[in-house]
Amino acid sequence: MTIRRKLFLAMASFIVTMSVLFVLVTQFVVKATLEHIRVADRTYEIESLSKLFADYYRHNGGTWENVQQAPAIKNSHYESPADASYLLMSPEQKPLYQRGTANVELIKRLGIRTPIRLDGEKIALLYYHDPEVANMSRIQLGIGSSVSILLLASSILFAILSLLVAYWLSKRLTKPIRLLIPAIRSLGQGQLGIQAPVISKDEYATVARAFNDMSQQLLRAEDVRRNFVADVAHELRTPITILRGKLDLVQQGGRSIDPEMLLPLQDELIRLTRLVDDLHQLSLAEAKKLSIERKPTNVPALLQRVIDRVSVDAESKHIQIELDMETPSPEIHIDPNRMTQVFLNLIMNAVRYTPPGGSVTITVKDDPAQAGSLDMLRITVSDTGPGIAAEHLPYIFNRFYRTDEARTRNSGGMGLGLAIAKEFVLAHSGTIDVESRPGQGTTFVIQLPNIPE
Repeated sequence: MTIRRKLFLAMASFIVTMSVLFVLVTQFVVKATLEHIRVADRTYEIESLSKLFADYYRHNGGTWENVQQAPAIKNSHYESPADASYLLMSPEQKPLYQRGTANVELIKRLGIRTPIRLDGEKIALLYYHDPEVANMSRIQLGIGSSVSILLLASSILFAILSLLVAYWLSKRLTKPIRLLIPAIRSLGQGQLGIQAPVISKDEYATVARAFNDMSQQLLRAEDVRRNFVADVAHELRTPITILRGKLDLVQQGGRSIDPEMLLPLQDELIRLTRLVDDLHQLSLAEAKKLSIERKPTNVPALLQRVIDRVSVDAESKHIQIELDMETPSPEIHIDPNRMTQVFLNLIMNAVRYTPPGGSVTITVKDDPAQAGSLDMLRITVSDTGPGIAAEHLPYIFNRFYRTDEARTRNSGGMGLGLAIAKEFVLAHSGTIDVESRPGQGTTFVIQLPNIPE
């Protein structure tokens, strides 16, 4: 059963139940109210008649035999009104005595009904009828009947209108889901990136937007997978081609191999080994299986060791590297080996793309904790290089992504350094961002929390 049908049946059941309950409660209240309204004040007449019949019943040995011809009743001092009629009936609803012009059914339907008791025992029923009593009874019955008919008609009308509204509401409320189902089926059939229409601003819209985001992420993941395979094949093709060419040349030469000829082969093997190692570390980090060995680490000392390793390249280009400490010797719990690789990659890139005579500035400062968060250490690496265009910034941390497609593998690396740096920082529960404008240099911002081992 569809959600739309379930919703409609639930609302319909509630509407019908409430309508029936409303009718029954109203009927009960109206009936009880009408029964307590005094039709007409005939207390004297009814009491006189009740006493007369009760006395007859007592003196007649506890029976109603021959009551219709009883002289005691006919010759009694009670004088009933000329237009009055009354009827005496046994508890079993058998007529015992009747007087007046009105027929039995009329007296019973419009007369005042009063039980006659003797010593606490019900011995008969007395119905008193006259034109005034009859008119008031007709009014009572008319009001009750009118209320019943009006209640029934209004309840039916209310139920019909409510069911129509319930049908419209169920259709409207389930419309976003009905529009989402074809998109889900299409996604299941492999149409990645398909978008569902967002037609509201409620929880259904949140679900639709979440589905659209998921669909886009699946499409991007599929694109990344395809690009990853192509990039790996591209990166492996060149060193393998070089190795194969060198080996073919050696085999065709038919002479002994000089050690100098093995150096290019060794360089390509080193590049292949580095590529495989980087891909292995990146896959572990993305799978959240990278081992992190946290221990108290002095960040300025670690950065200084990295600076010493790149100082030769910086001096050859007359680039000045500055370490600016805005906090006194911070020490946090991190994996020094992993973070050394991160900072080495960022600083080497800064030196590589900074023109001769430029500068690279490394800043370390505390970032005060906000409510419910840990203290953060903020490290920025800024250069005075050419900067990065805005269209490249969203993809700068992607695998094998290069801002300059014409850049060679030897001069530009394999495009895995920033992807690895990002995953290593995320493994430390930190963040890494980039800020850059063409002609104004580039700044990488790393924030690391002080999480104990």
